[in-house]
This record gives sequence, C-alpha cells and structure tokens, in this order.
Amino acid sequence: MGRTAGAGAPAGAPSRRWAHSQGVAARARGLAPVLGADADLLEAAAWLHDIGYAPGLATTGLHQLDGARYLRDAQHADAMLCRLVAHHSCAIIEAGERGLADVLSSEFEPAPDLLASVLTCCDMTTSPDGQPVRVERRLAEIHDRYGSGHLVSRSIQRATPMILRAVEQVHQRATQTHSSADRRQTDALCGSMQLELGPRNGPHEPFEVFDLFL
Repeated sequence: MGRTAGAGAPAGAPSRRWAHSQGVAARARGLAPVLGADADLLEAAAWLHDIGYAPGLATTGLHQLDGARYLRDAQHADAMLCRLVAHHSCAIIEAGERGLADVLSSEFEPAPDLLASVLTCCDMTTSPDGQPVRVERRLAEIHDRYGSGHLVSRSIQRATPMILRAVEQVHQRATQTHSSADRRQTDALCGSMQLELGPRNGPHEPFEVFDLFL
C-alpha cells in the first residue's frame, strides 16, 4: 500500500493514533488469504479507518461518518472503501447514541458482512499503540479510557456481542482458509509422489501414498 510498518506519521497525525492505524493495517495484510481479491481494498480501509479523527475533519463527532464523508467528497474514493470506513466497528450503534443513525444509513450502505467483520476484527484486536491484543482486552481498554458514563463506552457495551461475533467469524474463516491451503499443498505433493513412485514401484492406492506422511 505504499507504506511500511516503520513509516512516520503524516504531518499533524497523533503518533499513537498513527501507530494504531499501522497495526490495524498489518493485521489486515495478514488476513489477505481470507479476502482474496478484496485484500488491497481492506488494507486501504484499515489504514484510513480512523481518518475522521483528524483535525479539521471531525465535524459530527462520529469519526466513522466524518472520515467517510471526507474520503467520498474530497478524495472521491472508491464507494466500497467509504462504506467500510463509515460502518467500521459497529458504527451504527454509536451513531444511534449521537442521533446520527439515519444520517449514517442514508449516506452509506453497510459493507458486505465478511469485509465489515474483517475490518472490525483488525480494529478490535489492535491496541492504541498498534500491538495485537485479545478482543476482550481491547474492549476493556476502551471502557477504561472513556469512562463508564461516556457515550462511546455505552456504544461499545451495546456493540460487544456483534464485535465478538465478528472476531469469531474471522478467526473461523482464517482457520478454514489455512486448512484448505494445507490440504491443497498436501494433495499436490501426494499427486506428485504418485506420479513419481508409480512407474518404479508399481501401482499405489491413494491411501498408500498418504501412509508415507505417517
């Protein structure tokens, strides 16, 4: 995406927020096998998901909406990228707390479930300093940072079941993807061994070739 994990923060960007964005992007990059053709799109959304916090862009107080509007109106960004930023990490819940749910929904459709879940997972398993963390620790950190009475804390509390479900969905999808890749690699290797062993050692049933791995 043109930046590396060691890249410096853009001018005026709070270093901690930038560290978080770097960490989220790194996690998105690691999930590229799950995303296939959408990997670059998701990584771009990961880099940009918190852009609505930037000075001069924070107009409504809902950073997801402010960021998506900037990307749409000033940068003419891809519509799906704007949708991902607008709705990341269950933004509709906080939008309701701020009286902006109808505005958010009317301006930006939610992204497809898998893409939205991956971005939420990356965001909610990355600390403010950009380090991988368990989702439970990340949620607790948000509560501690804002305090129990803050609308962000209330929003996160209400969104917690959806966030946990998104993280679990992504973890399951990643496990399935890696398992499928391992099976394809094994099948390809076994097929190669059948071709190589067959003429020299006589015909082999498939299970006999798999026995070579035991």
